[in-house]
Amino acid sequence: MAITIKNIPTLQNDDAKAFIKKADAKSKKRATVDFSKELEASHVILEKAKLH
Repeated sequence: MAITIKNIPTLQNDDAKAFIKKADAKSKKRATVDFSKELEASHVILEKAKLH
């Protein structure tokens, strides 16, 4: 007995273009994480422990 494969809904025409446009905008707007303070703190700890 075979299992039927369900159709996967797909975006077409203007809906697909709008989705791609929004996805690209969100990707470009993505925030980056700045670990410079944590990196400096780790260097201070390693210097005190004389491991760096």
